[in-house]
Amino acid sequence: MRERRPGVWELIVQLPRDESGMSARQISRTVRGTKREAQRALAALVTEVSAGKVSASTTLLGQLLARWLDHVAGQLSPTTVREYRRLVATMLEPDLGKLTLRRITTQRLDAYYASLVRDRGLSAASIRHVHAVLRGSLGQAVRWGWIPTNPAAAASPPRIRRHEISPPPIHDTRELLKAADEQNPEFGALLRVLAATGARRGEACGLRWSDIDCTAGTVSIHRSVATVAGGIVIKDTKTHAARRIAIDSETLAALARQRGRMEERARICRLAFNEDGFVFTSGVDGSHPLHPDTITGGFRRLCDKIGLKGVRLHDLRHLHATQLLAAGVPVRTVSGRLGHANAATTLNVYAHFLEASDREAADVIAELLETPGESVSTV
Repeated sequence: MRERRPGVWELIVQLPRDESGMSARQISRTVRGTKREAQRALAALVTEVSAGKVSASTTLLGQLLARWLDHVAGQLSPTTVREYRRLVATMLEPDLGKLTLRRITTQRLDAYYASLVRDRGLSAASIRHVHAVLRGSLGQAVRWGWIPTNPAAAASPPRIRRHEISPPPIHDTRELLKAADEQNPEFGALLRVLAATGARRGEACGLRWSDIDCTAGTVSIHRSVATVAGGIVIKDTKTHAARRIAIDSETLAALARQRGRMEERARICRLAFNEDGFVFTSGVDGSHPLHPDTITGGFRRLCDKIGLKGVRLHDLRHLHATQLLAAGVPVRTVSGRLGHANAATTLNVYAHFLEASDREAADVIAELLETPGESVSTV
């Protein structure tokens, strides 16, 4: 502690080597007051440093992001890690990577989010992904003792407006499945499975023949195929939980025909049929799953061919859910078939659709309560 001029004191405390590997630094603060007040401020600063609440100001956000990505790589899904690395490489590192952690404030983050909307035209969903990276990494920095608080925790990224779920009409879906079966029976069987089970595309790619129980009429979904840089990986499902769901006889028949094609293919190549091979594969022995992007690309080309506009592959999953809900299937059952973590997720995703169904329910109960020969009037 030294007096710079009367009533103005400079406090200097040596900082320990932090977890980022940076060399030890020192921190200085200027306070005004008496010598006793300056001594108390110095003691408080020493306490903060000892408790790990103050770290070296030279640690850069880019350094934190690199360390954090390596730290969480084994905890998150490969798809999520790939997306986070892309956001860091293309946006966060160029825009904020050279700033020290002490300069990352809530106000600065809010200004950054606003600039992403104003200057780059990013959607709220995209900015939310950026926010997730910043909040996760800065939160880890708090746990590592690099910074005292997480500035992203109080930041205000734009809210995502809930879009109405609008799956294709059922007659368009029938035409789509028919066209797929005529063009390529294997692709037709795959789309049939997606529409009949509500599975995600990666989950359909991950199906093995051992997952199908023809006697019980069920299919078990244990794994998923995800795209990563340079190829694919096989992992567990999005919610890290397996599920077994019933399938209809027509879907079972489509799977039986798919198995027949695979057995014939193996026979021609003089190979034994792989009883635990992947159901949908580009190979002969079924040892490698179909690439998820192959399905999406084929679906787009099929839609263009038959003139079906504005339909995504994921809409088959929405179609499955909305048709079941419209038929009165309990939300908990629909949630289980979709593989949601809980029924609340299903209610949140399909809230708008359920509101419309609730109006239909009110009309139904009105008809039931109506006295024969009378009509119900609306006031």
